[in-house]
Amino acid sequence: MSVAFVVTIAVFLGLLLFLINEARRPMPVTKWDRSLVWWRRFRIALAVVLLLVCGVVGWAFFIEPNRLVVRQETIELDRWPNGLSGLKVAVLSDLHVGSAFIDERKVRTIVERTNQLQPDLIVILGDYITGNGRTRHRVEPEVFAPILKDLHAPLGVYSVLGNHDWWYNGEKVRRVLEANGIKVLENQVVTIDVRGTQLWLAGLADLWTRPQYIDETIAQVPQGAPLIALTHNPDIFPQVPSRVNLLLAGHTHGGQVRFPLIGSVVESSKYGERYEAGHVVENGHDLFVTTGIGTSIQPVRFGVPPEIVLLVLKSRG
Repeated sequence: MSVAFVVTIAVFLGLLLFLINEARRPMPVTKWDRSLVWWRRFRIALAVVLLLVCGVVGWAFFIEPNRLVVRQETIELDRWPNGLSGLKVAVLSDLHVGSAFIDERKVRTIVERTNQLQPDLIVILGDYITGNGRTRHRVEPEVFAPILKDLHAPLGVYSVLGNHDWWYNGEKVRRVLEANGIKVLENQVVTIDVRGTQLWLAGLADLWTRPQYIDETIAQVPQGAPLIALTHNPDIFPQVPSRVNLLLAGHTHGGQVRFPLIGSVVESSKYGERYEAGHVVENGHDLFVTTGIGTSIQPVRFGVPPEIVLLVLKSRG
């Protein structure tokens, strides 16, 4: 339990007790006490505002970043074969291991909850490594990869790398992940047999840190074949050929801090909120962006809880 958390709770409780005490006190009613009435109302209003601010700060810095929700969503796709209908894909992204609330124990929890969903396929969309913001300590790939090795799915576990992985050492992250059974796709494709139907996966390189060979990578897949593409940054979506049935991405953290009516405080996409989170359909093909699990730059989340996503894929027609 951090000192900041204890201080926040103490301030919150102090303000709450002050409000309770003020509410129980009788209000002066004579005309000579009007100034005291307004002063009392001002103090109560100020205490309410401070209480709300304290509550938001406590939730955003100490509670929501430590949550882990499981979200299931069914996506209907064009040109999706009946043989793949009902395919369950678990989507993880932006673990940022070593950031606030994401230690080795939390990674084990992520693995356990993902396995409990019994997915057919698991994909991890990059940013395993902690960024350059506030962190407790650097957790090396040799530490977290053996934990992720316990992820289980009949069709395997596949991944791409993100900008933070490459800023650290992408080749090392890839080597250690693959040594622990997680196949990393870097402008590569792979085919998976699903009940007699061939499913193709294409891993597209990170937009910010790697060369882009989108058309060349997709061209390796036969025309008309069912195809899911994996990438870290969703901003490549307009450049992805429409014959890609579904593009899966992370990176945005859903804005990480999102207020009702106002929206996100920080946008990590040049398209604003267009590709910030969730299911997007454009030009006859689909994008899904997960808000991820860890935090970046600052250890804060508000209105965007960490998530494990289970997608169930069905035919739109």
